[in-house]
Formats: sequence, structure tokens, C-alpha cells
Amino acid sequence: MTRVSKVPIDKNRPSPEWIESLRRRFPIEPEIDRVLTRKLTLRAGGSYSPIGLDALSKSLQALLEAKVEGAFEILDPTWLSGGASKLQMRFKLSWNRPGIGRILTDMVVRMEPAESIVETSRLREFQLLSALDGVLPVPPTFWADPYGDYFPYPAIIYGFVEGVVKPTGAVSNVSGLGINFGSPVRALLAPQFVGHLAKLHLWDWGKKMEGSAFATPSLGTQPTEWQLNWWARVWEEDGNEDVPLLRLALAWLRENMPSTDRLSMIHGDYRAGNFLYTEHESRISAWLDWELAHLGDRHEDLAFASMRVLGHFAEDGKTFLVNGMMPAEAFFEAYEKASGLTVEIKKIKYFHVFYAFRAAVLLLGTGYRAVRGGKTHQDLVLAWIMALGYSIQEELREILEEVA
Repeated sequence: MTRVSKVPIDKNRPSPEWIESLRRRFPIEPEIDRVLTRKLTLRAGGSYSPIGLDALSKSLQALLEAKVEGAFEILDPTWLSGGASKLQMRFKLSWNRPGIGRILTDMVVRMEPAESIVETSRLREFQLLSALDGVLPVPPTFWADPYGDYFPYPAIIYGFVEGVVKPTGAVSNVSGLGINFGSPVRALLAPQFVGHLAKLHLWDWGKKMEGSAFATPSLGTQPTEWQLNWWARVWEEDGNEDVPLLRLALAWLRENMPSTDRLSMIHGDYRAGNFLYTEHESRISAWLDWELAHLGDRHEDLAFASMRVLGHFAEDGKTFLVNGMMPAEAFFEAYEKASGLTVEIKKIKYFHVFYAFRAAVLLLGTGYRAVRGGKTHQDLVLAWIMALGYSIQEELREILEEVA
């Protein structure tokens, strides 16, 4: 009997045949498929090369020459810190804005590295921010380069918004995890935190998102199935080892997919650290990081916001605060009152499993692959964050034991 040896997959130099096999195995939204396929197609092309302000400004100059009528001037380009996935440059633009005239506008370039801890679409981000203008506090959007025609990698240009992510002098983990706002500030932020989420989920996205880079799933299990396929595919693309717990979690998630009764726009990363607020009046001035947004079940955002890793205990040492805002029961009650929609705890627990699974995929799979291949400017940060993947696995195990 002849034994057939299985040829190992070289994930650092994926073949076209293997890429196509993943596309067939994991049906997902067309735009997400495009982004993930592009990532794999370009992966063998070398590591990330540092990009200076001068080079980035030249790319910006080229884009503006194509998009802006009349004379303009790029002023004071400087790096903007924050985040663990994208490269950001702040600048001022002197230009003739249509309908306004000569104006000086504070802007931000947000650009991909060669590969980041989360691969997403700048086109979707641009379309959604444009559509949400006037609905929620979001940065104003100006232009996008979704295919990297002008910049080295896909990019978006939006307005700079004043605000802070945490109180001056406060300490938090990387990416704003575990921010403690303190009792007086949280009392003012919490109603906005809940109210904005309710408003997002009630928003009539169909009027503004028609013909966009967002695909619309059918009611039922398809919204969740698309999400499972997305992150199962990412694990196949990026993971470097077999983790039986992830296989178990994915099998349980597929067997227990809840039925979505109403499609809502989902932020996908709704938490402290992803909004700016004004310290003098504690008003949320902008919601950021919409790259994981999609159409799905409202319980996704509710579950993510209530993940234990994102909260902390109150001053009494006993009361756990969802996202440093309020106890979970009060959070869900406030959401129901603000939205008029019901909250099903069984679905919340399901998506707790999903988000622990997704976090493990990003930390142990994509984070590892981006660092190993030298694909990102944030290699030290991602190497540190990867260690959190093992604590996330423990949280995933605990949640599965509770619900399975």
C-alpha cells in the first residue's frame, strides 16, 4: 500500500490554489473576501518597509492633486499615536473646500501596514463614516484610497476630532483596555455610551448604504454564519499551530448559531478606548475604529461591550462595571429602554464565546503572522499583545464550560 504524504502549506508564500480553496470553504462578504485574498496574494512580497513623513506626504500630495480643485498646501505633518493596527499621520490642509471657500482643516491619514493584526476594508470604513455623519458623533470623512493607488497601502483621510480616550493621568492597558474613568466621569459617559449604541442599532442603514461595500445577509443564521466563516478563514490563513480549544469552540458556535430577528449596523469593537470625549464636559465627541463594522445581530455589540476583559471592578471592589461604565444588568436594562429592543441573555452568552474565539484568532494567529513576517510597524506592540492570547483562551474555556 502506497502512503501518500501530505504536502505542508507554506502560509508565508501561499499558492493560488490554496487561496482559492479557502475562498470556496468559507463563503463571506465579497468585500471582506477581496481584502483577505489581497493579503494572501501579496504576502510573499516582502516585509514592511518603514515609511517616513516625507514619503507619506508625497503620497498624500498625489491623492489631493487628483481629488482637490485649485491650490492647496499640506502643513505640519506629524505622526499620530494610538491603536495597534494602522499607521496614522496628522496634518493640516489649506484648501478651497466646496461650498465653504478657503479653509484650514485638521486631518488624519489612516493607512494599513503590509499586514496588520486585523485586515479590513478602508472602502467600508469610508462609506460607513460618510453615511453616519449627523447620526452619531464620528470624524468627518474626505477621501479614501481603498486600493493603494496613491499610498503604499490602502488609506482613508478623515477629520481630526478633539478629545481624549481616558482621563488625564489615568493608566490603562494597550489600546485603551480597562480604562477607569472614575465615578463622576463615568456617570456622565455611561448614558451616552448606551444611547449611542441604541441609536446605531436603530439606524435605517438601508437608505444610505445601498450599493455599498456592505453585503446584506438574510434574517436567520446567515449573519452569524458569515462572521464564523470570516474568522475561521483568518485562522486557517494565519494560525501556526493546532489549538484544540479553538476547534471545539468553532464547532460549538456552528452548532448553536442563533437566529437574527432584526438586522442592525454592528460596530464590532464597541468599547472604551474607541471613543473620544471632551474632558471639560465629558461629552463623547467621536466614535473611532469602525473597521470591523458589518450588518448583523444587535447582541454582537452588547456581548462585546460586556466582555470581562474590557471592564473592571468599581471602587467597592465587588461591583463589576461593563466597560468601566455600569453593572451588566443595568447596562442591558438601559439599552432596552433606549432602543425599545429586547435583550436575550442566551444570545449574549453565545456571542461571548464568539468574541473570545475571535480574539484568540487575532492574537494567536494574525498577530503572530504579522510579526513573524515583519509586516507591521507595530511589531513590538503586537508581540506583547500576543501574550494575551493565552489568557483569552482561558476565558474562552470558562465561557464554554458555562454554556456547553
